[in-house]
Amino acid sequence: MNITEVELNDDVLFKLIELSKAWAEENSCYGYRQNDKSDIEGNRIFLAKEDDEVLGYLFGNICHSKNMKSIMPEGTPFFEVEELYVVKEKRSQGIGEALFRYAEKAVKDEAEYMVLSTATKNWKAIFHFYLDELDMQLWSARLYKKIQIITGI
Repeated sequence: MNITEVELNDDVLFKLIELSKAWAEENSCYGYRQNDKSDIEGNRIFLAKEDDEVLGYLFGNICHSKNMKSIMPEGTPFFEVEELYVVKEKRSQGIGEALFRYAEKAVKDEAEYMVLSTATKNWKAIFHFYLDELDMQLWSARLYKKIQIITGI
């Protein structure tokens, strides 16, 4: 497996959109939809490939903190991971971790933190991955519950 940072071109765009379509069809994340060009443009893109097959991707960009004082000073540069995806049949083989570690090393001179949000339906697995395997810290959690009308009260 080979991981590289790539420039956005028509071939990369086509492959990222194709993979995001597969991700959307999995229905594994709340509100996830297939990407279009505007979702990808302006991001740094990292690909995991074996031969010519793309096994996964990570993309994101450098931001500066605002209203994040509980974890970092105002204006601190951080890398916001927008998406990290590995094709279903290649999961749990270290590809996601390798993509994350590669991106972390690539941005270390520009950012002090790696930050991401997740809307996965399999929160136990994703927390294990990010907290236990990648040594990230939990900053906040947003929970929800659909209100049910109870009759007879």
